[in-house]
Amino acid sequence: MKVIICGAGIAGLALAQRLDTIGAEVVVVEKAPGPRAQGYMIDFFGPGYDAAEAMGVLPRIRELGYDVEEMSYRDHHGRRRASMRFAQFAKIVDGRLTSIMRPDLERALRDHVPGSVEICHATTLTGIDNRADGVTVTLSDGSTIEADLLVGADGIHSTVRGQIFGPEREFLRYLGFHTAAYSFDDPDIHALVAGRFCLTDTVDRQMGFYGLRGERVAVFTVHRTADPALPADPREAIRREYAPLGWVAPRALAACPPPEHVYYDQVAQIDLPAWSRDRVVLVGDAAYAVSLLAGQGASLGITGAYVLAEHLSHAPTVEAALDGYERTLRPLATEKQQAARKGTRWFIPATTTQLHVRRAALKLAHVPFIDRYVATALVGKSTAIIDRPLGPVPG
Repeated sequence: MKVIICGAGIAGLALAQRLDTIGAEVVVVEKAPGPRAQGYMIDFFGPGYDAAEAMGVLPRIRELGYDVEEMSYRDHHGRRRASMRFAQFAKIVDGRLTSIMRPDLERALRDHVPGSVEICHATTLTGIDNRADGVTVTLSDGSTIEADLLVGADGIHSTVRGQIFGPEREFLRYLGFHTAAYSFDDPDIHALVAGRFCLTDTVDRQMGFYGLRGERVAVFTVHRTADPALPADPREAIRREYAPLGWVAPRALAACPPPEHVYYDQVAQIDLPAWSRDRVVLVGDAAYAVSLLAGQGASLGITGAYVLAEHLSHAPTVEAALDGYERTLRPLATEKQQAARKGTRWFIPATTTQLHVRRAALKLAHVPFIDRYVATALVGKSTAIIDRPLGPVPG
């Protein structure tokens, strides 16, 4: 079987590794000229953690991850208003959790992609001929590739989805927020936030800070806005939206790099009636983006890649494999999307009342038995759908 994967992100790299393991010929097409450096810190757990372990990549992920002691909310003067030990989160998932920068997670997956997989950077799909018995794609260099299957793993703004399933506006559910991430060097801020995830205790907008290796500081932002349109200048927009915040925010805003070094996007979900059509299938955010508010987008991307590869390995036909993949994963993706929509008030309070409720809940999190309830509300359920590998795994 020959498979073309569009997208060398988390889902695409995981799928490339897995498909090569089961004997498929794999070509990955990626529009970026190389690995992306922009991204934010994620808590990696759930079924994707199980899949990464089955694929043999988990040790590398843990090696590149970070030890986080606590999550704390800080006021305008940097005073701790509420906090929660990170061990309480880890306890909910039996310690099977790693905090890692999204680009580092991609790096771990890339390190495990065999040399037999062809990865074509700075390349896009300009045409797709999708048939019942195969697919032909035309690349930006004018060449064509014939394959048994095309997988769109090209993110929430998927080109493959747009060409085969329809325009983005039909499937994208905007959740009312913009988000951004960037990093910079600052030894003073690093000393304040190293080993912890510090968030501003604010209404309608939030900045998060955490220390990376060396003296590097990572920044994560989310703010409420009714306008889904992205700004022409992300750096200017970030500085304008978060100017009212105190503590280390002014210094972090001054250090914001040029737009090409800033990740900036909508907070949104993708809701498709079907994830495949003939010999084209979508995986990861392209098919079922849950939004960063769900906290398991990367995990679900790897899970989807693993499940799709296993069904392709064992189903009698490609059509049966695609059907089995969607039947297995859709209930979980739907559950996480619903949880993200319900949890927006917790993550980004819209009123001071909601802010005070969050503070009170986190204070109660230090009380035995209640701590587990609060941690579960933050982490969400960790659903195990990967009990055992269905096909060969790396030795």
